[in-house]
Amino acid sequence: MTDARQPSSGSRQRIDKWLFFARMVKSRSLAQVYVQNGSVRVNGERVVQPSFGVKAGDRIELALERRDVVLIVRLPGERRGPFEEAKLLYEDLTPPPDETKRLTPLEQASRTPGSGRPTKRDRRAIDQLTSEDD
Repeated sequence: MTDARQPSSGSRQRIDKWLFFARMVKSRSLAQVYVQNGSVRVNGERVVQPSFGVKAGDRIELALERRDVVLIVRLPGERRGPFEEAKLLYEDLTPPPDETKRLTPLEQASRTPGSGRPTKRDRRAIDQLTSEDD
């Protein structure tokens, strides 16, 4: 006997609920905003209705604030559980981020010589040079 709340593997689930259960967004209302703004594509087609149904095998492309995510739906969600449980709902096909050189805090704080405003030491050297020319 199966539980009536538990969706079967061939059933469809609302896209906003699935995104929430898969922990892609923090709330269902935020998932609805992403869908209505056109930030979600299912199988290459833009989706604007939060009630759109997704099933196992669908490809979801989600444009989040800081990154784009490509997912394949494996299972419909039952609840918003921990991350380990949510990972089972999808297969992540997101390409790795571009390899940009990360600067350490020291590298960010230092500047190349001659760029920007002169330091106090540079200013004194400039003053010394200009005063000797007179």
